[in-house]
Amino acid sequence: MCLINFQFQQHPNYKLIVAANRDEFLARPTKQAHFWEDEPEVLAGRDLEKMGTWLGITTSGRFAALTNFRDPNEPTEGKWSRGEIVRSFLTERIEAEAFLQRLSEDKAHYPSFNVIVGIADSLWYYNNRQDQIVSIAPGIHSLSNAFLNTPWPKTKRGKQSLNNCLHNKIIVDTDCLFTSLRSEEQAADEELPQTGVSLQWERLLSSMFIKSEQYGTRSSTVLTIDRNDCVQFIEQTYTNGQRTAEERFHFSIEKK
Repeated sequence: MCLINFQFQQHPNYKLIVAANRDEFLARPTKQAHFWEDEPEVLAGRDLEKMGTWLGITTSGRFAALTNFRDPNEPTEGKWSRGEIVRSFLTERIEAEAFLQRLSEDKAHYPSFNVIVGIADSLWYYNNRQDQIVSIAPGIHSLSNAFLNTPWPKTKRGKQSLNNCLHNKIIVDTDCLFTSLRSEEQAADEELPQTGVSLQWERLLSSMFIKSEQYGTRSSTVLTIDRNDCVQFIEQTYTNGQRTAEERFHFSIEKK
Protein backbone atom coordinates (compact mmCIF):
# COMPACT_ATOMS: atom_id res chain seq x y z
CA MET A 1 0.00 0.00 0.00
CA CYS A 2 0.99 3.57 -0.40
CA LEU A 3 -1.86 5.26 1.44
CA ILE A 4 -3.92 3.93 4.35
CA ASN A 5 -6.50 6.33 5.77
CA PHE A 6 -8.44 4.94 8.71
CA GLN A 7 -10.72 5.85 11.58
CA PHE A 8 -10.32 3.68 14.65
CA GLN A 9 -12.82 3.38 17.52
CA GLN A 10 -14.26 6.87 17.06
CA HIS A 11 -17.50 6.24 15.17
CA PRO A 12 -20.79 5.37 16.89
CA ASN A 13 -21.52 2.50 14.48
CA TYR A 14 -18.07 1.23 13.43
CA LYS A 15 -14.97 0.03 15.23
CA LEU A 16 -12.76 0.43 12.17
CA ILE A 17 -13.10 2.19 8.82
CA VAL A 18 -10.25 1.90 6.29
CA ALA A 19 -9.86 3.61 2.91
CA ALA A 20 -6.60 2.65 1.22
CA ASN A 21 -4.78 2.73 -2.12
CA ARG A 22 -2.18 0.26 -3.30
CA ASP A 23 0.37 1.79 -5.68
CA GLU A 24 2.65 -0.56 -7.60
CA PHE A 25 4.44 -1.07 -10.90
CA LEU A 26 1.85 -1.93 -13.52
CA ALA A 27 3.78 -4.96 -14.72
CA ARG A 28 3.83 -6.68 -11.32
CA PRO A 29 1.42 -9.65 -11.42
CA THR A 30 -1.41 -9.41 -8.91
CA LYS A 31 -4.61 -11.26 -8.10
CA GLN A 32 -7.52 -9.18 -6.88
CA ALA A 33 -9.12 -9.70 -3.46
CA HIS A 34 -10.35 -13.22 -2.75
CA PHE A 35 -10.38 -15.87 -0.04
CA TRP A 36 -7.08 -17.67 -0.57
CA GLU A 37 -7.15 -21.28 -1.69
CA ASP A 38 -4.18 -22.21 0.52
CA GLU A 39 -5.37 -20.11 3.50
CA PRO A 40 -9.20 -20.11 3.34
CA GLU A 41 -9.61 -17.75 6.32
CA VAL A 42 -7.63 -14.98 4.60
CA LEU A 43 -9.38 -12.34 2.48
CA ALA A 44 -6.87 -10.22 0.59
CA GLY A 45 -5.41 -9.41 -2.77
CA ARG A 46 -2.21 -11.26 -3.59
CA ASP A 47 1.13 -10.34 -5.07
CA LEU A 48 1.80 -13.22 -7.46
CA GLU A 49 5.52 -12.47 -7.61
CA LYS A 50 6.27 -13.06 -3.90
CA MET A 51 2.87 -14.51 -2.84
CA GLY A 52 2.41 -12.01 -0.01
CA THR A 53 -0.09 -9.19 0.32
CA TRP A 54 -0.40 -5.54 1.31
CA LEU A 55 -3.74 -5.51 3.18
CA GLY A 56 -6.07 -8.21 4.40
CA ILE A 57 -8.43 -9.53 7.02
CA THR A 58 -9.38 -12.99 8.25
CA THR A 59 -12.71 -14.52 9.14
CA SER A 60 -11.60 -14.39 12.79
CA GLY A 61 -11.01 -10.62 12.55
CA ARG A 62 -7.22 -10.40 12.26
CA PHE A 63 -6.29 -7.32 10.20
CA ALA A 64 -2.99 -6.16 8.75
CA ALA A 65 -1.85 -3.53 6.26
CA LEU A 66 1.61 -2.44 5.13
CA THR A 67 3.36 0.39 3.29
CA ASN A 68 6.91 0.80 2.10
CA PHE A 69 9.09 3.53 3.58
CA ARG A 70 10.32 5.70 0.71
CA ASP A 71 14.10 5.74 0.51
CA PRO A 72 15.43 5.33 -3.05
CA ASN A 73 18.99 5.03 -1.76
CA GLU A 74 18.32 2.06 0.50
CA PRO A 75 19.90 -1.22 -0.70
CA THR A 76 17.26 -3.96 -0.94
CA GLU A 77 19.00 -6.79 -2.75
CA GLY A 78 18.81 -10.05 -0.86
CA LYS A 79 16.26 -8.81 1.67
CA TRP A 80 12.99 -10.53 2.51
CA SER A 81 9.66 -9.63 0.93
CA ARG A 82 7.66 -7.09 2.95
CA GLY A 83 4.39 -8.65 1.80
CA GLU A 84 5.34 -11.72 3.80
CA ILE A 85 4.82 -9.69 7.00
CA VAL A 86 1.10 -9.22 6.36
CA ARG A 87 0.69 -12.81 5.20
CA SER A 88 2.39 -14.08 8.36
CA PHE A 89 0.23 -12.10 10.74
CA LEU A 90 -2.97 -13.11 8.99
CA THR A 91 -2.15 -16.81 8.98
CA GLU A 92 -0.76 -17.13 12.53
CA ARG A 93 -2.46 -17.10 15.94
CA ILE A 94 0.09 -15.00 17.82
CA GLU A 95 -1.16 -11.81 19.48
CA ALA A 96 -0.37 -8.55 17.67
CA GLU A 97 2.09 -7.09 20.18
CA ALA A 98 4.00 -10.36 20.46
CA PHE A 99 4.06 -10.63 16.67
CA LEU A 100 5.63 -7.19 16.39
CA GLN A 101 8.18 -7.99 19.10
CA ARG A 102 9.25 -11.02 17.08
CA LEU A 103 9.24 -8.95 13.87
CA SER A 104 11.53 -6.41 15.53
CA GLU A 105 14.14 -9.13 15.98
CA ASP A 106 14.17 -9.63 12.19
CA LYS A 107 13.86 -5.96 11.25
CA ALA A 108 17.19 -5.80 9.39
CA HIS A 109 16.14 -8.58 7.03
CA TYR A 110 13.47 -6.38 5.40
CA PRO A 111 13.62 -3.19 3.36
CA SER A 112 12.11 -0.29 5.32
CA PHE A 113 8.41 -0.70 6.04
CA ASN A 114 5.42 0.36 8.12
CA VAL A 115 2.84 -2.14 9.31
CA ILE A 116 -0.48 -1.99 11.14
CA VAL A 117 -1.70 -5.21 12.77
CA GLY A 118 -4.38 -6.27 15.21
CA ILE A 119 -8.14 -6.59 15.47
CA ALA A 120 -10.88 -3.97 15.37
CA ASP A 121 -10.68 -3.60 19.18
CA SER A 122 -6.90 -3.18 19.36
CA LEU A 123 -4.50 -1.97 16.65
CA TRP A 124 -0.72 -1.70 16.75
CA TYR A 125 1.80 0.12 14.56
CA TYR A 126 5.45 -0.67 13.91
CA ASN A 127 8.16 0.38 11.48
CA ASN A 128 11.67 -1.01 11.29
CA ARG A 129 13.32 2.42 11.18
CA GLN A 130 12.16 3.79 14.52
CA ASP A 131 11.84 0.23 15.89
CA GLN A 132 9.05 1.17 18.30
CA ILE A 133 5.85 -0.78 18.90
CA VAL A 134 2.95 1.66 19.30
CA SER A 135 -0.63 1.07 20.41
CA ILE A 136 -2.81 3.11 18.04
CA ALA A 137 -5.07 5.61 19.78
CA PRO A 138 -8.70 6.16 18.76
CA GLY A 139 -9.09 8.75 16.02
CA ILE A 140 -8.44 9.42 12.34
CA HIS A 141 -5.02 8.40 11.08
CA SER A 142 -3.15 8.25 7.79
CA LEU A 143 -0.10 6.27 6.74
CA SER A 144 1.81 6.73 3.52
CA ASN A 145 5.50 6.11 2.83
CA ALA A 146 6.89 7.89 5.90
CA PHE A 147 5.83 7.30 9.52
CA LEU A 148 2.27 7.11 10.82
CA ASN A 149 0.58 10.55 10.60
CA THR A 150 3.62 12.24 9.03
CA PRO A 151 1.99 15.42 7.65
CA TRP A 152 2.63 14.92 3.96
CA PRO A 153 0.11 16.68 1.66
CA LYS A 154 -1.52 13.36 0.69
CA THR A 155 -1.91 12.18 4.29
CA LYS A 156 -3.35 15.51 5.41
CA ARG A 157 -5.74 15.43 2.47
CA GLY A 158 -6.53 11.78 3.18
CA LYS A 159 -7.48 12.45 6.80
CA GLN A 160 -9.59 15.44 5.83
CA SER A 161 -11.42 13.58 3.06
CA LEU A 162 -12.09 10.64 5.38
CA ASN A 163 -13.45 12.99 8.01
CA ASN A 164 -15.65 14.70 5.42
CA CYS A 165 -17.08 11.39 4.21
CA LEU A 166 -17.87 10.23 7.75
CA HIS A 167 -19.17 13.49 9.20
CA ASN A 168 -22.65 13.00 10.66
CA LYS A 169 -23.03 9.69 8.80
CA ILE A 170 -24.39 6.71 10.73
CA ILE A 171 -23.85 4.42 7.73
CA VAL A 172 -20.55 4.73 5.88
CA ASP A 173 -20.86 6.22 2.40
CA THR A 174 -18.47 3.92 0.53
CA ASP A 175 -18.96 5.82 -2.74
CA CYS A 176 -17.67 8.96 -1.03
CA LEU A 177 -14.61 7.10 0.23
CA PHE A 178 -13.80 5.66 -3.19
CA THR A 179 -14.27 9.05 -4.82
CA SER A 180 -11.82 10.60 -2.37
CA LEU A 181 -9.27 7.85 -3.05
CA ARG A 182 -9.41 8.68 -6.77
CA SER A 183 -8.29 12.26 -6.24
CA GLU A 184 -5.42 13.15 -8.60
CA GLU A 185 -4.83 16.56 -7.03
CA GLN A 186 -1.11 17.15 -6.66
CA ALA A 187 0.51 19.26 -3.96
CA ALA A 188 2.15 22.59 -4.62
CA ASP A 189 5.93 22.35 -4.93
CA GLU A 190 6.51 24.21 -1.68
CA GLU A 191 4.47 21.59 0.18
CA LEU A 192 6.28 18.55 -1.21
CA PRO A 193 8.46 16.38 1.03
CA GLN A 194 12.03 15.72 -0.03
CA THR A 195 12.45 11.96 -0.03
CA GLY A 196 15.32 11.51 -2.47
CA VAL A 197 13.31 11.14 -5.67
CA SER A 198 13.16 13.75 -8.43
CA LEU A 199 10.86 16.76 -8.24
CA GLN A 200 8.79 15.25 -11.06
CA TRP A 201 8.25 12.09 -9.00
CA GLU A 202 7.57 14.01 -5.78
CA ARG A 203 4.78 15.80 -7.65
CA LEU A 204 3.40 12.58 -9.11
CA LEU A 205 3.47 10.74 -5.79
CA SER A 206 1.83 13.59 -3.86
CA SER A 207 -1.67 12.78 -5.12
CA MET A 208 -3.82 10.14 -3.48
CA PHE A 209 -4.45 8.44 -6.84
CA ILE A 210 -1.38 7.99 -9.04
CA LYS A 211 -1.22 7.53 -12.80
CA SER A 212 1.91 7.12 -14.92
CA GLU A 213 3.05 4.88 -17.75
CA GLN A 214 4.81 2.30 -15.56
CA TYR A 215 3.61 2.92 -11.99
CA GLY A 216 0.35 3.88 -10.37
CA THR A 217 -2.63 3.04 -8.20
CA ARG A 218 -3.56 -0.58 -8.88
CA SER A 219 -6.41 -0.94 -6.38
CA SER A 220 -8.48 0.88 -3.78
CA THR A 221 -9.96 -0.83 -0.74
CA VAL A 222 -12.70 0.21 1.66
CA LEU A 223 -13.02 -1.96 4.75
CA THR A 224 -15.48 -1.47 7.60
CA ILE A 225 -16.07 -3.42 10.80
CA ASP A 226 -19.17 -2.37 12.69
CA ARG A 227 -19.98 -2.63 16.40
CA ASN A 228 -21.58 -6.03 15.80
CA ASP A 229 -18.37 -7.34 14.16
CA CYS A 230 -19.88 -7.39 10.67
CA VAL A 231 -17.23 -6.89 8.00
CA GLN A 232 -17.65 -5.18 4.64
CA PHE A 233 -14.67 -5.41 2.27
CA ILE A 234 -14.81 -3.73 -1.14
CA GLU A 235 -11.91 -3.63 -3.58
CA GLN A 236 -11.83 -1.71 -6.84
CA THR A 237 -9.00 -2.54 -9.24
CA TYR A 238 -7.52 -0.32 -11.92
CA THR A 239 -5.59 -0.71 -15.15
CA ASN A 240 -3.86 2.41 -16.47
CA GLY A 241 -6.02 4.52 -14.19
CA GLN A 242 -9.32 3.01 -15.36
CA ARG A 243 -11.46 0.88 -13.07
CA THR A 244 -11.67 -2.66 -14.41
CA ALA A 245 -13.26 -4.66 -11.60
CA GLU A 246 -14.92 -4.51 -8.21
CA GLU A 247 -15.16 -7.25 -5.57
CA ARG A 248 -17.50 -7.09 -2.56
CA PHE A 249 -17.45 -9.31 0.51
CA HIS A 250 -19.61 -9.36 3.65
CA PHE A 251 -19.22 -11.65 6.64
CA SER A 252 -19.46 -11.74 10.43
CA ILE A 253 -16.29 -12.27 12.42
CA GLU A 254 -16.09 -15.77 13.84
CA LYS A 255 -15.28 -15.77 17.54
CA LYS A 256 -12.79 -18.49 18.51
